[in-house]
Amino acid sequence: MPAPRKRAPAALDLQARVAELRSGREPYVLATVVRAQRPTSAKAGDRALVLPDGTIEGFVGGVCATDTVRAQGLRLLRTGESTLLRITPEAEEPYEEEGLVAVGQPCLSGGTLEIFLEAVLPPVLVHVYGDSPIARAFAAVGKAMGYQVEAAADPLAAIADDTAAVLVASHGVGEEPVLRAALAKGVPYVALIASRKRGAAVLAGVEGGDRVHVPAGLDIGARTPGEVAVSVYAELIGAWRSGGSAATRAGEGDGIWRPSPPHGVRP
Repeated sequence: MPAPRKRAPAALDLQARVAELRSGREPYVLATVVRAQRPTSAKAGDRALVLPDGTIEGFVGGVCATDTVRAQGLRLLRTGESTLLRITPEAEEPYEEEGLVAVGQPCLSGGTLEIFLEAVLPPVLVHVYGDSPIARAFAAVGKAMGYQVEAAADPLAAIADDTAAVLVASHGVGEEPVLRAALAKGVPYVALIASRKRGAAVLAGVEGGDRVHVPAGLDIGARTPGEVAVSVYAELIGAWRSGGSAATRAGEGDGIWRPSPPHGVRP
């Protein structure tokens, strides 16, 4: 099967393409030539994008460099890491050290390239339902943590396929439809802000309700909306970092690393 083609550099507005990928929550690797030792066709500052299907958009060198950048870029999309790639005739065998991967230069040109490969993955997506002080605190704290927060006051609002968490804080308004939709989507972490007694009553009519975290959050003595939000995100992170069955991959089957909390993990 032939390798995917590069898009012609002249036709590519890299910044616009990056913005498009970010808005679509699409992962990519940004490859930037930081050093070029002649003879090489690439120059310092040349850049390209590596996409999950192996397509390269932009220019970071000839076919030898392109093939290596593609292979290393796809590897980084699986790990979520970034690294400096050195392509050099001095590396008789590939080797790695902290922050560096060095591979041989298979082409006759014999030049050396150093290319920084940065894996750019979409942020954790959190769906918050409700218009209460706690719901607003969920949105504020989540954004401060670098997550993408989708706030909704409509219980029928769509939940995106790659949502990592659904937090319901509407205090009795429209809770069941949101919980059912989140569970049907297989969202890894679903939380309901309610007492144990009220939560049990709500979930009695929700299939799969045993997966919902209620009371939600770690027991840190939270009283204010902000403290409640911190306790719930702490539970979310604890479940995520504990390394459950889905701790490293959301979007099963695409091989792309996406941080997400595991299914059904409880403190």
